[in-house]
Amino acid sequence: MGEANQSAVAALSEKMKKKTKIILWIVGIFLAVFLILNILIGVLAPRMIEQQIQQNLKFKTSLKKVSLSLPFTINLEKLEIGSLASIKKISFSPNLVALLFGKIVIHGLNIIEPVINIEQSADGKLNLPLPEQKGKAPAAYLTSFNLHNGRINFTDKKVTREGFKMTIDKLNMKIAKVAFPITSLETNFKVSAQLLNKAAKPFGEITLGGWLDYLARDLDAELEVKGVDLTELSVYYGNFLSSRKLASARLDSVSIAKARHNALNITTQFNLSNLTYAPGQSQQLDLNTMKNALDLFTDSQGNLRLEFDINTQLDNPALSQEDVQNIILKAAVKNLSNQPPQQLIDKVTKVIDQYEGLGKELKAIFD
Repeated sequence: MGEANQSAVAALSEKMKKKTKIILWIVGIFLAVFLILNILIGVLAPRMIEQQIQQNLKFKTSLKKVSLSLPFTINLEKLEIGSLASIKKISFSPNLVALLFGKIVIHGLNIIEPVINIEQSADGKLNLPLPEQKGKAPAAYLTSFNLHNGRINFTDKKVTREGFKMTIDKLNMKIAKVAFPITSLETNFKVSAQLLNKAAKPFGEITLGGWLDYLARDLDAELEVKGVDLTELSVYYGNFLSSRKLASARLDSVSIAKARHNALNITTQFNLSNLTYAPGQSQQLDLNTMKNALDLFTDSQGNLRLEFDINTQLDNPALSQEDVQNIILKAAVKNLSNQPPQQLIDKVTKVIDQYEGLGKELKAIFD
C-alpha cells in the first residue's frame, strides 16, 4: 500500500512538473511576443500616428514615444499638435476580442496634463479643426475616461481687438459606467476646474457631478459655481447688468438637475454678492433698458439672490423666449417679496425720482 501511494505521488509530481513547464513556456512565449510588439510599436507607431493626426487635423504633429505595458495598455508620451495642443501622456487598453469583431472597445482612457489653446478670431471662427471623414467609422465604445490636470487657454479676438484671455485650469474629469449591477447603464461623472484671468490669478471654481442613464432618460446632477469674480467677464455682459461700471461682483450658484423618464427639472440658487460700483459712476436711469435694475433687487449689503425653477426635457432642453421671461419674472417677484417693505419702498421712490428728474430735463430741452 505504501509503494502504491509513493507511485501515485510520483506520478502526480511528474504531471505537475509537465504543467509547470507548459505554463512557463506559455508565459515565455507571451513575454517574447510582448517584447517584440513593444519594440515594433516603439519604432513604427510614432511616425504612423503623427502622419494620421497631421492628415486629419492639418497641424504639424510630433510624438516622442509609444510603448506597451502589462496586461495590454498602450501609452503615448509627449504628443504635440502644432499650436493647438500638447499632452504629456495618453494611455488606454483596447479590448482585443472586440477588435476581432470589427468593434473598438477601449477600457480606461487616461489623458494626463493636456494643454489646449483655443482662439476665436474677430469674425467668430474658432481654430478647432474638423477631422476629415473618410468612409464609415467603426463602432467605438469607451467604458471609462479620466482627464487629469488639464488646461484650456482661451483667447477671444471677437470681443476685443487685442484678445480677451482666460484659462480653465486644474481641469479634472472622471467618467465611468457603474460596475454593478452589470446590466446597469448608469454612468457616473465628475468634473472640476479653476478659472484664471490673463494674469494667471484665480477668479472662480466650477464643479459638476452626478450620474446619467441616457437610454432611460434619467439624470441626477449638481453644478456649483463658486466665487466667480464677474468683473473679469465684463467684456461679455458690458452694461447689461448695470449702467454703472461694477467694481466688484461675486457669483455663487448651485443648480440641481433631476430627470426621470425624460422630464427634466433644474432648480438654481443664484447669488450675486459684494456688488459695488466704481467711483464717479453716473446713476442716471436708462429708460430703454432699465440698466439700474440691480439696484432694485439687491439688499442693503449689495447681495442679489434669485431662485430659478426650469422644467424641460432631457433629450431636448429647449426654452422659448417667453419661458425665459416667465422664469426671470417669477424669480424677481419672489426676490422682491422677501425684501423688507421699507427698503423696497425707498428703492421704488428713488426710481420714481429718477424718472421725474429726467422728465424735467427733457421738458427744459424742448421748451
